Formats: sequence, structure tokens, C-alpha cells
Amino acid sequence: MNDLIPPYESVLARIAAAAERAGRAAGDVRLVAVTKTHGPDVVRDAVDAGMDCFGENKVQEAAWKIPLSPASAHWHLIGHLQSNKARQAVRLFETIHSVDSVKLIDTLEAAARQAGARPEIYLEVNVSGEPSKYGLTPEALPGAVEHCLATARALTLSGLMTMAPFDPEPEHARPHFARLRQLRDEIEARFRIGLPHLSMGMTGDFEVAIEEGATDVRIGTALFGARPKLARPASDPDTTAGAL
Repeated sequence: MNDLIPPYESVLARIAAAAERAGRAAGDVRLVAVTKTHGPDVVRDAVDAGMDCFGENKVQEAAWKIPLSPASAHWHLIGHLQSNKARQAVRLFETIHSVDSVKLIDTLEAAARQAGARPEIYLEVNVSGEPSKYGLTPEALPGAVEHCLATARALTLSGLMTMAPFDPEPEHARPHFARLRQLRDEIEARFRIGLPHLSMGMTGDFEVAIEEGATDVRIGTALFGARPKLARPASDPDTTAGAL
């Protein structure tokens, strides 16, 4: 028996229950299975168990893992993206959750045009204001949206992302998730656009995130257990500063 089937079914049941509490359909929530430090063998087992969407934190790790994984898998970048990894990122990922500056929007746009890629992007917002976290401030978000709408042709802006502060009590994350939803609603009204995706919630707080409107939940530990050491050192072939 595939050992990932029981935890996968458990997470799906928890997603469905949280969605029901919020008056939402379970199908409105996408599970992004976070495979950070897990090898392609785990991805293959996950696909066999029924998962199809995977999240990676680092471009260089994904660069060796994705070619060795099932072709049916869909890949999302959920970790911080440095500008000099943009060229690789647009080739590897369908969706990039962690776009946190106007500069990165421009770099990704140039890289996507060059590669003939059309990735979706989410703007990352540092709702909590923690200095250790990446992301646009809520005050800077409208300007970044306006810039993206005015200049991006290869990129599709389709959502927002945030990370709540670490806290063993999931309820403490609720105000941060509610604030991201509020920001999304304000942006949609101001610019008369649709931003259908809210990427928020991880293993410790994804049920609260769903209750507050999450459409993408990024779950690793609840599916795969504790992260192992990386099975293969991730090479980084693209180290040219500012490379597109």
C-alpha cells in the first residue's frame, strides 16, 4: 500500500470540513503539496496517491527534481525568489506565489518573454509586518498591482500570498488571513479586476486559512512527515547576478 494515501485522505477530509464550515465547496481549495527536501521518489508516490500540485521553496532544488518527477505534476514556487533565478523559475513553474517587489515583476516579465513562458503570479504581502518575512507592505500593494497591470504581458496576476507568524495556536493566524482577504477585495474593487487566488495556510493553520478564504493551502509536514536532509545536493547552474 502507498504510505502516503492515509495522510493524503486525512488532509483532504480536513480541507473539506473547513470548507463546509465556511459555506464553501472543498473543490474550491487547491492542495499544494510541499516537497521541499523530498526527492523525486516521494513525488512519484504522491502522484500515485492522487496528488497533482507540488510546491517547492528553492529554484535550484526544483531544477534537478522536476525532470525526474512524473510529467503530470504541476509545480508552484512558494519560496523567496531571487532575481538571478528568474530565468529558471519561469521555465520550471506554472505559478509563482512569492513575487514581492516591482523589480521582481519586471525581471520575471523579461524572463518570461525571453522564454516564451506565461506563468501565473501571486503578489506576496507581509501582512504581519514581521521584519524577518519577505513581501510587499499592504501600503505598497496597490502600486505593485498598478505596475503589473500596466507593464506585464507575459505574466498573469491572479492572486495574493501571505505567511502568518509562527504560532502553535492556529486561531492567532486568523486576523492575518482575514486581512489578506480584505486586501484582495479592496484591490479587486479599486482596479476592477479578478484575483481569484489566496495562497495562505500551512500544516499548522490551513483550516483557519480556508475558513478565511484560502484557495491554495501549502502543506508539507501533514502529508510527508518531518523533512529529511536533501537527498542530493542541489546544484545551481545559474549564478550570474541579475541574469534573465
